[in-house]
Amino acid sequence: MGCFSRIVAGPMVALAFAFTALQPVGAAEGVSVFADPSKITAIGGSITEIVYALGEEKHLVARDSTSRYPTAALDLPDVGYMRQLSPEGVLSVNPTGILALQGSGPKEAVDVLKKTSIPFIEVPEHYSREGILEKVRIVGKALGADAKAGVLARELDAKLAAAEKQTASIKERKRVLFVLAVQGGRILAAGSDTAADGMVKLAGGVNAVEGFSGYKQMSDEAIITARPDVILMMSNAGPPVSDDELFGNPSIASTPAGTARKLVRIDGAYLLGFGPRTADAIHDLAVSLYGAQVTD
Repeated sequence: MGCFSRIVAGPMVALAFAFTALQPVGAAEGVSVFADPSKITAIGGSITEIVYALGEEKHLVARDSTSRYPTAALDLPDVGYMRQLSPEGVLSVNPTGILALQGSGPKEAVDVLKKTSIPFIEVPEHYSREGILEKVRIVGKALGADAKAGVLARELDAKLAAAEKQTASIKERKRVLFVLAVQGGRILAAGSDTAADGMVKLAGGVNAVEGFSGYKQMSDEAIITARPDVILMMSNAGPPVSDDELFGNPSIASTPAGTARKLVRIDGAYLLGFGPRTADAIHDLAVSLYGAQVTD
């Protein structure tokens, strides 16, 4: 997923630099072009999606397990989950470069990869329209496809702007509680500085919780106080939580969302990827929240 926040609940969420003969490569040194882009390992679902959207997939020799779209990417060797990488796995495909989404880890593994002779370019993650466009430009530059990246960035900028405008006229904003997981009856919810928070806002909603960043287990009182109108969850990510289990939770049942049994499930990589498909995801989430009030 694509993908998804700075604080992760284990493998449920599906997600630096080295030295070359010329100069250091990586975000820390401001260098962002692979000298040899012939065999690139992409780490991060949105990174892989962008490579394909640019038509530069010929460069890819491997991908991580969060890279499940487009389906053609599944034919590439899988080097592991982006937040549980092993240097041996990443290097086993003999890449000429590693293109990794910020947040890849663990830190120890990434530190090892940074110290190898394989150039490692880290792509920043910001949960906003400009964050997506920045990803496109960085990936395009890394692969020597600046012109294609410029075209794609302009196309996505227009689509994202249009998607955001679809809810501009809505006066009563839905309060949305993003539930990452239910662990022992406790709700793990998204605060600020998360992909979920960014998507809810782009789709015209309001994050029902505030006061913390990342993901946090919430008390029953905090959930009731949050008064969510809608519960938002990922599909295809982690142990499934049934509707009955979710709405059987006493704190959830005491909220407007619980009373109305209002639950929206969307594929995690699609919802939280912040990549080429995000404009469509914003539209789909907005329709789920507001129905016919969403304008074209």
